[in-house]
Amino acid sequence: MTSGEDKYWYNFTTGAVERGFASPAIDRAGPFDTADEAANAPQLLAQRSREWAEEDEREND
Repeated sequence: MTSGEDKYWYNFTTGAVERGFASPAIDRAGPFDTADEAANAPQLLAQRSREWAEEDEREND
């Protein structure tokens, strides 16, 4: 298992893709295996959030 130092992260503050722990944890999302995946983090997280909300709604009905 890797610690994340060799992975890519999306920095919410700067909008940049970073490799390793270049910024504080509160500012970043990841880890991702590729820089392209990290660059798409905002869209991926929004999609996952919608899916979780829809799942919660179905479970509550």
